[in-house]
Amino acid sequence: MNYDIIVIGSGPGGYVTAIRAAQLGFKTAIIEKENLGGICLNWGCIPTKALLKSAQVFHYINHAEDYGLNKVEASFEFPNVIQRSRGVASKMSKGIEFLMKKNKIDVILGTAKVQKGKKVSVTDKDGKIAEYTANHIIIATGARSRELPNLPQDGKKVIGYRQALSLPEQPKSMIVVGSGAIGVEFADFYNTMGTKVTVVEFMPNIVPVEDEEISKHLEKSLKKSGIEIMTNASVESVDTTGEGVKANVKTANGNITLEADVLLSAVGIAANIENIGLEEVGIQTDKGRVLVNEWYETSAPGYYAIGDIIPTQALAHVASAEGITCVEKIKGMHVEKIDYGNIPGCTYCHPEVASVGLTEKQAKEKGYEIKVGKFPLSASGKATANGNTDGFIKVIFDAKYGEWLGCHMIGEGVTDMVAEAVVARKLETTGHEIIKSIHPHPTVSEAIMEAAAAAYGEVIHI
Repeated sequence: MNYDIIVIGSGPGGYVTAIRAAQLGFKTAIIEKENLGGICLNWGCIPTKALLKSAQVFHYINHAEDYGLNKVEASFEFPNVIQRSRGVASKMSKGIEFLMKKNKIDVILGTAKVQKGKKVSVTDKDGKIAEYTANHIIIATGARSRELPNLPQDGKKVIGYRQALSLPEQPKSMIVVGSGAIGVEFADFYNTMGTKVTVVEFMPNIVPVEDEEISKHLEKSLKKSGIEIMTNASVESVDTTGEGVKANVKTANGNITLEADVLLSAVGIAANIENIGLEEVGIQTDKGRVLVNEWYETSAPGYYAIGDIIPTQALAHVASAEGITCVEKIKGMHVEKIDYGNIPGCTYCHPEVASVGLTEKQAKEKGYEIKVGKFPLSASGKATANGNTDGFIKVIFDAKYGEWLGCHMIGEGVTDMVAEAVVARKLETTGHEIIKSIHPHPTVSEAIMEAAAAAYGEVIHI
């Protein structure tokens, strides 16, 4: 069959691309080898948030007295918590099925391989091969858990995020290697549910892409919750011959051995670019990523790539935006290039972390003269009423022109608040314009306005 557009992969990059293509009138097909929605929906973003919500509810019940309620002895069956998470993912996957039908997109199940001549061969579960052609082929095959040579994953004692989402029973102890969003979120979930968790991070700070003050505050909060954190440390080798796992950890003070029931390797992701025909078609790659231009065209005309397989931020919302931009450009629309300096990042642990733009260190390194404002959530009436005052809002402005250079947040619900900074930066809003934009009271979002006011010496409530 011939299509206008074939999309390979149905994650948040692929399925969004296919829907936008169909909206624009393209005859569209999407190829998926496993479940519609890809890793994000089935084994990433969505099910992890379901687990974290269960942990949050468990935490609230155990702290009922903090809200003037009678003490309750909460308990849980771990398989039921996992089952709820899997149910949420399944429901969302069925929602993608509905969207495919609604937009008249053909869903082809099987493993795809691109070929010369704008062709794609698809091998189904029975081994049968079918061939399809398209004017434009968009590759959105996503990524998987990265494996280090000294941390081979056996799926039982040394696991990746996929196994962490579906363990048959709760481990009594866990070592988490890597403290990016994946590592920190799982560390928070398992710790809240009662697992003894140790985080090992190679860099000097956890969540190392974040502003240093945010990183240090999160480390303090997680330690207070009972998580042991080791920075400037690396796992050199693991021994799984015994009942659990032993990790040989190199630290500044020498090597130590950590023991646990299971070790979660959360050291990043690897792009799914193997065995999909890139070499045969002549699509160039570098350092495990597909090379594209600003409109996501690869080195082979008619073939495009988006999402985790290209050298941009490996985030679901980035993949979606890239797919929409790609098909709108194919349509011949007037399209703006994506501003990769205005991409929000979110970590859904407790307290949550959200940020956009430059960190304070980056702003200084770029030569900006800056104004920095901070507002603690302990001074927020709404946060105090909520019983969640752990955290602060930090804003960074260019002192000369008032440009909003960066916004960094830690606290309950900040992942839902960061969009204000993203939109404001897109509209080139200045610090004074934020101060003069009346925010509703009482809300935690007032803290953004107060932080901006603090940067200019006009803050009221601290």
